[in-house]
Order: sequence, then C-alpha cells, then structure tokens
Amino acid sequence: MPWFLYLIECADGSLYTGIATDVEARFTAHASGKGARYTRARKPLRVLASFELAGRSEALRAEYRVKQLTALQKRALIAGERTLESLLPRSEASEEE
Repeated sequence: MPWFLYLIECADGSLYTGIATDVEARFTAHASGKGARYTRARKPLRVLASFELAGRSEALRAEYRVKQLTALQKRALIAGERTLESLLPRSEASEEE
C-alpha cells in the first residue's frame, strides 16, 4: 500500500509536514481539528504538495528528512526546484525505484 508525504500551508504561513495513506482524508481531519496539535493551533489552508512513497517506513524516513529543512527549502521542494529523492540517502532513494 502506498504512503504519501504531504505538506500543508497553515493560516500563519507556516508549513506542516506529515504522512498518510489518504492525504485528502488526513487533510479533512486536520481542518476539522482532529489532526495534529500543530494544525489545531494553526488553521490548515490547503495541501501544497504530496509525494508517493513505497511504504510506511520510507514515508517516515522522508518525513524526518523534510522536517529538517528550512521553510525556504520546503517551498523549493513544493515548487519542484528540489526533488524528494535528493533529500534521501543514496541507498534509500535507489530502494524506491
């Protein structure tokens, strides 16, 4: 079953990064106040990007890497100026192919 890494823009301009098997359902949970504490404190506006990954462990590793980025670097990822694969160690990126 594929998992997705997603980035949400919040009302205060911040970005939230998470993983889910159904991004639309997860966004709905965030928007209704049943998501993460971070999005309960800030109103989630929209999903800016989502990336499909092979499984949960790959999604968790990717989430960790993306959460280490600055907001500017995350926006470069969203804009396609940077690839998700470029953030992962070489062995992880090749496992997903």
